[in-house]
Amino acid sequence: MTNLKYKRVLLKLSGEALMGDLDYGIDPNVLSSTADAIVELKDSGLEMGIVIGAGNIFRGAGLQQSGIDRVTGDYMGMLATVMNCLALQDNLLKKGVDVVVMSSISMDIITESYNPLKAREHLSKGKVVIFAGGSGSPFFTTDSAGALRAIETKCDCMIKATNVDGVYDKDPAKFDDAVKYGNITYDEVIQKDLKVMDLTAIVLCRDHKMPLKVLNMGVKGNMQKAVQGEEIGTTVN
Repeated sequence: MTNLKYKRVLLKLSGEALMGDLDYGIDPNVLSSTADAIVELKDSGLEMGIVIGAGNIFRGAGLQQSGIDRVTGDYMGMLATVMNCLALQDNLLKKGVDVVVMSSISMDIITESYNPLKAREHLSKGKVVIFAGGSGSPFFTTDSAGALRAIETKCDCMIKATNVDGVYDKDPAKFDDAVKYGNITYDEVIQKDLKVMDLTAIVLCRDHKMPLKVLNMGVKGNMQKAVQGEEIGTTVN
């Protein structure tokens, strides 16, 4: 790949994306195909950080509904992200990728502790850096963690990989007349109450002028087109 528009990106993956057709956990085939896409991007010279959610295991807000204290549930969700990050790290290592997991929750035996300066150093040396543990604080989603890490590590763009091909004015799974946006501003996202990311993440990206691309990672080649600056999915800026 040549002519990269972005040198350094933050890829936000949902935990649900790792489930594939399963009801729970990690589909090995999806994990491997995700790693293959990351390898291709890295081989192009792209510097890449990754944040992964934990919806394939559980969410703090969901645990709260079962009677668990919200703060406790959120910390359990943060620990679940570590499982996903270690799984992706293992797959990437087997494919010959130099990769490190940095966690906002200290667990030095299996991850490095998150430090933005050290993370930038890893990225500049060509390592893939997977950020585990969300933001390290309860009540914040991994979307917010992704926005934080993108800003802290001076990324050129944040890419949110989903199972739809962009941002729509309403749920395309429920409405046949849903209209996709090619380009939209953060203020429009807020005004129209579009469910792109949570409000904290949107405001962080807006205030720090961080471009966001929303695309379907399940379509081969989408990520490559995005980092080359092609019109793919939806661009929010």
